[in-house]
Amino acid sequence: MPGIEECLAEAMGITGALGVSLVDWTNGLAIGTAGQGPDGDHEVGAADATELARAVTQTPSFADPDSGAPPAEDVIVTSAGNYHLIRFVPAAFDANVFLYLRLDRDHANLAMARLRLAAIADRLVLT
Repeated sequence: MPGIEECLAEAMGITGALGVSLVDWTNGLAIGTAGQGPDGDHEVGAADATELARAVTQTPSFADPDSGAPPAEDVIVTSAGNYHLIRFVPAAFDANVFLYLRLDRDHANLAMARLRLAAIADRLVLT
């Protein structure tokens, strides 16, 4: 089973990946990082992504009331040069973590990146 560092390295192998962080959104801190953080700072990126993650998870409009699942699986934000992908990591225990992947918009395939990041998140749960 892969560990955190192996999962982050695998995420950096996604075409167009610029940087990735595993973030604890209870405190907004990056647990692990690889590549470049937004503006060179993973901690600022983790804090900013945490604000977005909290907004989504605490908004019932995004929930599927019949599924009993968390309100969102992932969040995608697009900007002029980047894609920002937040993937919540499902856990049997009460962990509140997500993967935050930044992608170069000119080189990334957003759909493929989303699928690969989901697979990485699922494997991360097993570690």
